[in-house]
Amino acid sequence: MERCGWVGDDPLYVAYHDTEWGVPQRDPRALWEQLMLEGFQAGLSWITILRKRENFRTAFANFDPEIIARWGAPEVQRLLGDAGIIRHRGKIEATIGNARAFLDMRDGPGFDAFIWDRVDGTPQHNRPATLADVPAQTPLSVGLSKDLKKAGFRFCGPTTVYAFLQAAGVVNDHVVTCHRHDAVAQMSGPGG
Repeated sequence: MERCGWVGDDPLYVAYHDTEWGVPQRDPRALWEQLMLEGFQAGLSWITILRKRENFRTAFANFDPEIIARWGAPEVQRLLGDAGIIRHRGKIEATIGNARAFLDMRDGPGFDAFIWDRVDGTPQHNRPATLADVPAQTPLSVGLSKDLKKAGFRFCGPTTVYAFLQAAGVVNDHVVTCHRHDAVAQMSGPGG
């Protein structure tokens, strides 16, 4: 069974690729969690984050923006002492601020619409032949990154945002020879 070349043979990575990566996600809280984890991933490998994902969920109250938005200096200090996550002050503080920005979007169409409206609600299905054909960023990610920053988000540069769009299934970048490419291309939302 052929997979995208970045997967390797780590069972955790294989399971993530085969069941999550590229599947269209429309739940606003799950989308926000994915963007926060992509922010923590900046400068690191995704497998590092994936191995620590459950620790992140525990440390960050299951990525509940209502809870995280109320956090301050004591929680930052607690998180800086948590060896189960990436202990980067800027990324921790950004997650707290990003929770507030997420909640601010409730007065409008919401975070999910903020993301999905970029592609008119329909996943963008690319047909990369190889990993070399997959860009690090696109005009879509550059524009969304700018708009996220205007909305108060941090640690959401164009490359981070593109990785988020791929992971959340807004963009299908499974290579065409990957067994997941066509399956994901047929999905319009989580589970199809």
